[in-house]
Amino acid sequence: MATDTVEILPPPLDATAEQPPLFDGTTRLYTSYSCPFAQRVWITRNYKGLQDKINLVPLNLQNRPAWYKEKVYPANKVPSLEHNGKVIGESIDLIKYVDCNFEGPSLLPNDPEKKKFLEELLSYVDKFVGTVFTSFKGDATKEAGPAFDYLENALQKFDGPFLLGEFSLADIAYITFVERFQIFLSEVFKYDIIAGRPKLAAWIEEANKIDAYKQTKKTDPKELVEMYKKHFLVQK
Repeated sequence: MATDTVEILPPPLDATAEQPPLFDGTTRLYTSYSCPFAQRVWITRNYKGLQDKINLVPLNLQNRPAWYKEKVYPANKVPSLEHNGKVIGESIDLIKYVDCNFEGPSLLPNDPEKKKFLEELLSYVDKFVGTVFTSFKGDATKEAGPAFDYLENALQKFDGPFLLGEFSLADIAYITFVERFQIFLSEVFKYDIIAGRPKLAAWIEEANKIDAYKQTKKTDPKELVEMYKKHFLVQK
């Protein structure tokens, strides 16, 4: 994996920024350094060693440029990928697209059983995320538990520390949210998601050894806690 080089990250573009050229042959990943959805595609790009093939175009989501919605991606969300004369979005679709359409080590399993389980994991990830976010508004220590139990059980299916044994798109789909949930649940609810879940603990530890992921960990814990408090704990 060509992931050892430290990449100099471009500054986020705000409403005053000029639009980069569109469809000039450059492949661009429109992203935000703080967004867990966009982080999925960023990890995939890095793991495959595509730092020189896919340019990062970070946006300031609090003050995003009008041209992004008007001319680049009408959904006005990140991530989106400009490639081969079109712009596509949705992070799960994009991690599959980048893995299949660019060079570098594959993040998809060859084994049919693992392929099937990958699709199960990817189809559950939105429910996982939704369950944990909803738990912030109630008794998180009880309500978030089943979501993390699901991961603990899933990690027992194959040999190896990752969801399919070896690092794959399944891990990328979950780790960016688990990273944030672990911080928030510990800080606000004093809930340790890895207590009594040794497989989950080992999974997080092993993921943190992967350069492609480490390079994308730009979340400031204090900022994250404050942001989630504003979104989810207004009534308290």
